[in-house]
Amino acid sequence: MKIRRIAYSLGTLTTTKQILMISRKADKNNRVDSIWVPESWGREAFSSLGAISKITNRVKLGTSIVSVFSRSPATVAMSAATVDKLSNIRMIIGLGVSTPALAENWHGVKFEKPVERMKEFVECVRLILTGEKISYNGRFFVIKDFRLSFKPIRSNIPIFVAAINERMVLLSSLLADGILLYLRPDYELRKTVSFIRSNSGKKHFEIACVFIGAISNKNPEKARERAAKTLAFYTSVGQYYNKFLSENGFRNEVQGITDEYNKRGLNSAYKMVSDKMLDSLTICGNQEACLTALKRFVSTGISLPIIQINPLDEGEKSIKDILGAFNNG
Repeated sequence: MKIRRIAYSLGTLTTTKQILMISRKADKNNRVDSIWVPESWGREAFSSLGAISKITNRVKLGTSIVSVFSRSPATVAMSAATVDKLSNIRMIIGLGVSTPALAENWHGVKFEKPVERMKEFVECVRLILTGEKISYNGRFFVIKDFRLSFKPIRSNIPIFVAAINERMVLLSSLLADGILLYLRPDYELRKTVSFIRSNSGKKHFEIACVFIGAISNKNPEKARERAAKTLAFYTSVGQYYNKFLSENGFRNEVQGITDEYNKRGLNSAYKMVSDKMLDSLTICGNQEACLTALKRFVSTGISLPIIQINPLDEGEKSIKDILGAFNNG
């Protein structure tokens, strides 16, 4: 199987200098479809993409993800239209609900009815991006006779919705231009892809899946350790991921990881990640192992694999291993 398209997510473990270096290198590789910037309680996504847009010419630029509990639809639409103009129509809006802890303890917004909120949010963003005067009267969002002060360079900026549970997967399939999946075992991913295809009526609906990536030809075991730490962190702090992975074959591992994280922290918790769990969810090790893993994931039917870059202590060498790992696959 030939890997024709790949993307990279510039996670929180990358420095600003590394983000710019990765973006420049990725832009020169025609196999790289897009660069994605996540957002939690650190780096802000749209300003990061704005900076990346000025040092790249080709790759698409996405948020993976910004939370619908952290901004209004108007703020997201303004930000996306701005980056789309800066980048010459390369913006992708990646939306998600994040976690109750972030919504309530960081943004001070009550976390309730995430699927319904997401539906209204997407509808509002699409209306705003038309550049016309609009009104919207929803349960969560109300807009009264407003329009953007500038005409967006395009009104159809793609919107991808991040989804874990079936209701959000279905909403994304019906409403969005693509879906963003994360931490799904390879054997479960195949079923999810089939479900999406059967419900999405769009011919070019993008099924993107983000994979924790850590690659080192010099020290593959260190790469596996790095991936296990990232996996353990998301399992411990992500309420939805914790539940989803428990229900999909890793109940014992999830319980062990969560207990250790709460008692002793991440450096103890990651040791509870089994080899089966690590290999079913991540792309890590040396280049050969990672290419084999990527091909296995792509065979499930996803259309865009996104590698979340987790650098090792080797720094730039580790990043170069990641960027070069899939060039000949």
